[in-house]
Amino acid sequence: MSLTTAAVHATTLECPAGKKKAGQPSTNRRMQEAFAAHLRHVGRVYPQERHKRVVLIIDNAPWHRGQPVADALADNPHLEFYRLPSYSPKLNPIERFWKLLRRRATHNRLFDTLAELKASVRNSLRYFQTVRSRVKQLIDGRPRKAR
Repeated sequence: MSLTTAAVHATTLECPAGKKKAGQPSTNRRMQEAFAAHLRHVGRVYPQERHKRVVLIIDNAPWHRGQPVADALADNPHLEFYRLPSYSPKLNPIERFWKLLRRRATHNRLFDTLAELKASVRNSLRYFQTVRSRVKQLIDGRPRKAR
């Protein structure tokens, strides 16, 4: 999510069913690789030629570190991290967005299949890409005005 334009950028990650098999990367490694892919996506959307410095606000999740992440940052030197203090979700604007996304996509709904759940989340993400004023309110921490 861009704090300046309120554009929503999201990547979904498939989770293999069942127990981890021999030779399969750990969950943390898969998350690192997914985050690295997301960083490369951000680097393409905000190229260095037009954006000299792109700051990403992140928490201290273990998948925000590691070799795949370091490699993605090396490929995109204009990307840099602003790490939030530990245990400070209220400082992270994305947490307000996740709360509203979950409420819109999943609350009080029964999904018969994983595909239906994923479709609901993706539809909600698309919705938020069209209502940037609402996303901007969330970023700024302003309550929604009553109608």
